[in-house]
Amino acid sequence: MKEGTRRLLIACLALLPLSAVPAHELRAPEEAVILVMSGNITHTNVGDEAHFDRRMLEALPWQRIETSTPWTNGVREYRGPLARALLAAVGAEGKVARVTALNNFMAEIPVADFHRHDVILAMERDGERMAIRDQGPLFVLYPFDEDPALRNETIRFRSVWQVHQIRVE
Repeated sequence: MKEGTRRLLIACLALLPLSAVPAHELRAPEEAVILVMSGNITHTNVGDEAHFDRRMLEALPWQRIETSTPWTNGVREYRGPLARALLAAVGAEGKVARVTALNNFMAEIPVADFHRHDVILAMERDGERMAIRDQGPLFVLYPFDEDPALRNETIRFRSVWQVHQIRVE
C-alpha cells in the first residue's frame, strides 16, 4: 500500500464515530471522565474499569422521554443513553447495578429493569445539558408517565441523580 493511501485510510478511520467501533473495543476517554463502570464487565479501557467521557456516552443509542417526575413540575423532556445500551457497551453480565451518586448515595437497581423499561441516563433536560446542581451530569430516569406502576417509592429510590459510578454484580 502506498504511503499516501495508508495515511488517508488512517485519517478516515480516526473520523469514524464511536458507535462504529465494535463494543469489545472500548476507546479511552479523551475528555473529563463522568462515569466509571466496574464489576462484572468484560469491555474495559482503564484497568478493570470502563471510563466514559461525555462524547463516549453521546455515541451510545439515545432515548427521548417526555415525563413528569416526583422532583419536577409538569412534563419535561429528557434525553440520554439507554441504560441497557450502556450495559451492552461494557459487556455487563450481572443481576444488579449498584449506582452511586457524587454524594455517595447508592441504590441497587435490578438489571432486569433496564430491559423491561426504557430507563435512560438522562444527560439533557428540555434540550439543555444537566449540570451537577440540576441533577446531572447523569440521572437514572424511568419513563414514569408510560406506566403507572413506576410511580412508587422503590422506583423513586432507584432514580439516582448526579451519577458517577455503576458497579455491575
